Amino acid sequence: MNVFTDPDSLPSFKKSVITIGSFDGVHLGHRKIISKINHIARQTGGESVLITFYPHPRQIVYPNDEPIQILSSLLEKIHLLAKTGLDNLVVVPFTVELSQMHPDEYVENFLIKKFNPAYIVIGYDHKFGINRQGNIDFLKWYSKKYNYQLVEIPKTEIEDIGISSTKIRNALKQGDLITANQFLGHPYLMSGKVIGGNKIGQQIDFPTANIEIEDKNKLILPSGIYSAYGTYDGERYKGMLYIGNRPIIKDDNTRTIEINLFDFNESIYGAIVAIEVVGYLRSDMDLKDLDELRNQLIIDKENSLAFFEKYEADEANDLSKETTTAVVLMNYNGLHWLQKFIPSVIENTPNANLYLADNGSTDKSIQWMTEHFPQVNIIALNSNYGFAQGYNLALQQLDEEIFVLLNTDLEVGPNWLEPLVKALTTNSNVAAVQPKILDYNKKTHFEYGGAAGGFLDALSYAFCRGRMFATVEEDKGQYDTIREIFWASGACLAIKAKLFTRSGGFDKDYFAHFEEIDLCWRLHTAGYKILNIPESVVYHVGGGTLDYQATRKTYLNFRNNLYTIAKNEYLVNLIWVLPIRALTDVLYMLYMLLSGKAEHSLYVLKAYLRFLFAVPHLFYKRILKEEAIDKIKLPEAPDNGGLYRGFVIWQYIALGRNEFRKL
Repeated sequence: MNVFTDPDSLPSFKKSVITIGSFDGVHLGHRKIISKINHIARQTGGESVLITFYPHPRQIVYPNDEPIQILSSLLEKIHLLAKTGLDNLVVVPFTVELSQMHPDEYVENFLIKKFNPAYIVIGYDHKFGINRQGNIDFLKWYSKKYNYQLVEIPKTEIEDIGISSTKIRNALKQGDLITANQFLGHPYLMSGKVIGGNKIGQQIDFPTANIEIEDKNKLILPSGIYSAYGTYDGERYKGMLYIGNRPIIKDDNTRTIEINLFDFNESIYGAIVAIEVVGYLRSDMDLKDLDELRNQLIIDKENSLAFFEKYEADEANDLSKETTTAVVLMNYNGLHWLQKFIPSVIENTPNANLYLADNGSTDKSIQWMTEHFPQVNIIALNSNYGFAQGYNLALQQLDEEIFVLLNTDLEVGPNWLEPLVKALTTNSNVAAVQPKILDYNKKTHFEYGGAAGGFLDALSYAFCRGRMFATVEEDKGQYDTIREIFWASGACLAIKAKLFTRSGGFDKDYFAHFEEIDLCWRLHTAGYKILNIPESVVYHVGGGTLDYQATRKTYLNFRNNLYTIAKNEYLVNLIWVLPIRALTDVLYMLYMLLSGKAEHSLYVLKAYLRFLFAVPHLFYKRILKEEAIDKIKLPEAPDNGGLYRGFVIWQYIALGRNEFRKL
């Protein structure tokens, strides 16, 4: 999500779909509106833009009124909105001058001039300009002049948003976190800077970080002890939150907010800590001394850990129901695979929408699916666009939050999807995941095309946890830990939809093979992680769509591998990577010739000739790649997890290290 705080320095938005409002708390009602503008933007090839004001307009227009107790500070609002899939957030400083703007000037000089909207999504009761004279009728009249479409949010939906905000505030004031968090759709968020305290917590082995809340108008929970997560420097810790006047300190009646983070003992004065309050433990107590306080905190911690255990179990069970997921199978004349495997997919995928994206099949795949499994949605493409462009065209028609790309020659079992969805929804910096992929025909062994996650070496040779070149390992549980990988197999790839779309999706020129590695490399460059989730297990036939020994596959693998290096490798590295890579590939060609597979050597040569011809175009694509990465880049970019800095061919041939764990 791009964040802009200066309305005079905005970019030229492309077919912008805008909405305007406070969005205090970013609760479930607000997210319906955001989902609506995201959907319109995706369907029209535009970008969603949310306009909000800071400080709250009521504080400027009615300065003498009692200040409104806000649910989210500006930083908290930005943090929450970043999770909604929104493309752009514009924070407009609200001033007296802005409040006195004539409605005509507001529309023409603010909305039209700065945002050039293709759509404006707004509530029936939206008011703007001096004395709130502007309304939806103004916007309807101007829509004809400036050629934008006005989408009116129904009255019932707007009223529901107001009711939700009121219920959330009332519940929080009463300490009713269950009700408040249900309406919010997320834990109540409090954040602020860590300041110095009196260090009583350190004396009793319960050190706390004293929090200075960012916004003085923030609604603070009633006094008591709460279970809460604290996030510092990107890491999330369980902890206990205290709000109160510390009655044990008789001469100090100052209300404090402090959190004890479990398994954490760093000095973080001056740092910002974000606190998610998830459960109420007890009210404040007047204890006689520090020993009594320490004993009580031991009990509180036990109760808090028990709460977290139940909370996280419930959260895991609900994740697949809360997140919209599309499982999309790409098909080209694969009727025999559909007949064999689609029943297992339907039976074991209850919490997702199922789609068959058909690449112009001629074997009556669509007819058979429609007759036997009408619950599967059909996306009929008019030609065979290949794996890469076929998925691009199919996925741009969908509005789910997570895309799961699934080969048709693959069997899934119970609970295959939930761990993948959980990993994506609980980790904001994880872009894509894959399950453990075993061989359908030899289920004790990993499958060649994905195994337990993909890696690249210094020359961009691809290998897997569980498969080194031609050596496929037996699955003995040796890779049953969640691990960061460099690429996730396209045989079963789960990815956040907005990152797939905004990063440019697959390169259509690849047709098939290596397109997922190219995509994952872009995501790493933007700072995201790719994970293998071995709790999820699937069984892949492998080579079902194009045999592993096919010369066409050899050509595509070598050509697309070279394309990927040219597009993604650091320029300074290309000077040595490409010559050494060419030398090793020449040795491979000689090996193929001596093995009686001259046709494979010929197709490697063709791949290199095609690569040399495409070099100018590939460097143009580098520019496009950088533009795409800028749209999704995290502050800590890039992430190089899953890159092996050595030469895997040397390890494999010269040193005989034919298993991943031996590297």
